[in-house]
Amino acid sequence: MASQIKRWGEALGFDQVGISDIDLAEYEPKLQAWLDAGLHGEMEWMARHGDKRSHPEKLVPNTRSVIVVRMDYLPADATPVEDLLDSPERACISRYALGRDYHKVLRKRLQALAEQVEDWIGPFGYRVFTDSAPVLEKPLAEKAGLGWIGKHTNLLNRQAGSWFFLGEIYTDLQLPADAPVTDHCGSCRRCIDVCPTQAITAPYQLDATRCISYLTIELKGSIPEPFRKPMGNRIYGCDDCQMVCPWNRYAKFSAEDDFKPRKDLDSGELTDLFSWDETEFLARTEGSAIRRIGHERWLRNIAVALGNAPTSPAVINALKSRLDHPSLLVREHVEWALRQHTPGPSNHAADS
Repeated sequence: MASQIKRWGEALGFDQVGISDIDLAEYEPKLQAWLDAGLHGEMEWMARHGDKRSHPEKLVPNTRSVIVVRMDYLPADATPVEDLLDSPERACISRYALGRDYHKVLRKRLQALAEQVEDWIGPFGYRVFTDSAPVLEKPLAEKAGLGWIGKHTNLLNRQAGSWFFLGEIYTDLQLPADAPVTDHCGSCRRCIDVCPTQAITAPYQLDATRCISYLTIELKGSIPEPFRKPMGNRIYGCDDCQMVCPWNRYAKFSAEDDFKPRKDLDSGELTDLFSWDETEFLARTEGSAIRRIGHERWLRNIAVALGNAPTSPAVINALKSRLDHPSLLVREHVEWALRQHTPGPSNHAADS
């Protein structure tokens, strides 16, 4: 049965399928210590639901096994991250968010896989997840043999790097678990050294409150000033730790049409993206994961990037056009950005 499930999964477009048991006792203390230290910031959902996150059978009663899938997402025709970071007048958006919302893509395929099993053996208990519930995705993927959790806390695979999504099917089927793989990070610390905000505080330890992905996506309020300069032109997420990882030389481009980049998101001019009103923002991000941050935070993030962009009349005019925006959050970041283009050391004192 396990072999057949894996064949069906690969036929549905998953790049790897593994099976884990539900014993996450090894990971539970690490999660609790991370939460107790407040390193999850405003992501209060990480602390909700008690121990259901580390006990799959409490989240979905009668769960005995977890089918874990991997789907590569790196689009072949996307602008390389390195090129975007060298072009501060353009927006750098995390590669996973350039196409269709991965939640929808994976959930549909996982449901199809479960239904194929149901057609074969009859009704059985299951529930599908894609970054959508209290699920310890990376530990389950590690136990299912899909890779190991690297020093940057992302999952790494020797044949595929880290540019991939994960999804799960909790099931009451008793399936044979795959063997986990060993850690192959060795003495490498490139991800730690490259992090613009030093969010990877030690190997395998992430302070989410410093991470640019958290700051641009999860944080609802003002971005702390010490982190604004290091953000550069990253307006949604950050891929630096993946960009420098040696294992990503083995990453394969995705053949999935849904993950192909939208041109205006792949390498758009900051001034153009900043000009979108809410209606245009919603239209341009329809079906995209980016829509979840809303127009206000979209403008907040781009204002910071414009503050870090080379000074030009276009940049100054774009920022000034939002000085009377109804949102205090937007106005605050616009005013900060304009100060970055005003000569004089006193204007940069807050960033030092």
